[in-house]
Amino acid sequence: MIVLTVSYETEEYDELLAAVQKANKLRRNILFSLTERVGRTDPLSFYYRGQAQFSGARFFWQNETGNQIIAGLGQAVKIDADKEGSRVKNVRNRWREILDTAVLSGVSGGEGTGPLLLGGFSFDPKTKPSGLWHRFGAGLFYIPALSLTDFHGQTYLTINLACSAGDDPEKLMDRLQEMKKNIPGKLGTIPISRERLIEKKEKEPDEWKRTVQRAVYRMTASDLDKIVLARALELVFDDPINSESVMGRLREQQKGNFIFSLESSGDCFLGATPERLVRKRGNELFSTCLAGSIIRGKDEASDKLLGDELLKDPKNRLEHQYVVSAIKEALERLCKSLSVPDEPIVMKNKHIQHLYTPVQGTCDPDVSVFDVIDRLHPTPALGGVPTDKAVIWIRENEKLERGLYASPIGWADAFGNGEFAVGIRSALIHGKKATLFAGCGVLQDSIPEKEYEETAVKFRPMLSAFGVKL
Repeated sequence: MIVLTVSYETEEYDELLAAVQKANKLRRNILFSLTERVGRTDPLSFYYRGQAQFSGARFFWQNETGNQIIAGLGQAVKIDADKEGSRVKNVRNRWREILDTAVLSGVSGGEGTGPLLLGGFSFDPKTKPSGLWHRFGAGLFYIPALSLTDFHGQTYLTINLACSAGDDPEKLMDRLQEMKKNIPGKLGTIPISRERLIEKKEKEPDEWKRTVQRAVYRMTASDLDKIVLARALELVFDDPINSESVMGRLREQQKGNFIFSLESSGDCFLGATPERLVRKRGNELFSTCLAGSIIRGKDEASDKLLGDELLKDPKNRLEHQYVVSAIKEALERLCKSLSVPDEPIVMKNKHIQHLYTPVQGTCDPDVSVFDVIDRLHPTPALGGVPTDKAVIWIRENEKLERGLYASPIGWADAFGNGEFAVGIRSALIHGKKATLFAGCGVLQDSIPEKEYEETAVKFRPMLSAFGVKL
């Protein structure tokens, strides 16, 4: 059990009192945030143990190296993403407003600790969320009531309270004490659920192939060079799906990927994505160009041959170069210096390999991670080329509502750091049903059947995570 102790004579009480006094003076809510270093606890266990109290309001994040893991429980402050094109800036500005008056107490343990803003945006702000995604809207962000961060082997716990004008500081202190008593503790093993698959259903595969063909025709008669199309696969089980079990399998099977989960009411969007959109650490920026893919080989020799084929394939190299050029252009406007390798390398995941180019730059410290998201999303890897025209075509022709699929999901801290991945290799859980998503880049020489086969490969990570035999 994680145990924190506090008395009314402690510095924390004085700082909580200061937060209430600020709220009274400014006549607005003030964030009070207490961070302490605690004993080593697995954030996924923390996430699991928080289910009873915080079900429907949980977040999980693990970076690609596994040296930074974050779990968030509950909502101290919620920020709804607007449906207009300025939604990213609105979230950035609201987060800054909160931090400008926040009272931070306890220790500062580095990036990803202290008060965090967790969440993600939908793919297209001009698409009105409907049945499948109505609980997420155009995006969802919140400061959790409790968060646990494992950063390079050190564990930090943060408790957040929204203090309002007129609040009684002693009652808030009692609430803080109560939250500490009920903090989810250590758990050795997360139970693995064994739901039985009842139905596996593709969403109109023939119609999807016809959409690919229409995209090809459109590109031959316009200035569109690439259109990214997505499709869905539905799984139905005999019992409600346990997201912790799915994430446990993802952590085991998809090493080297970002593992994420974002809940809203009874639904859960989760996945294991190889694609970083942006990481900001101080004034350093990191991004990933990931486009062009091929299956893994059955043995080392065949796997190398396939990787070499990918590196030499004109279609995949062109698709990759579109992404490199767009990300380079976007970040040059924000960075004092930028490093982009001339040639891609091959990134190998369990079921698929990609063309990969890392990007690193230096920016002014006051550049927000949200400023970078505003410049980058959607990249040609998820939208097309030219991206604005491709997204319009997708909006008008794609049968699938993408929601948070292929969109930025991640976190920002109070010290100017943050990291967002692209929500691919993902699924939306709703009770006993899971909707899996996969996409591909369509070019003028694309063959619908081959694009269909590529998306089938991209379903494999999530199918395996749900325990479905491939």
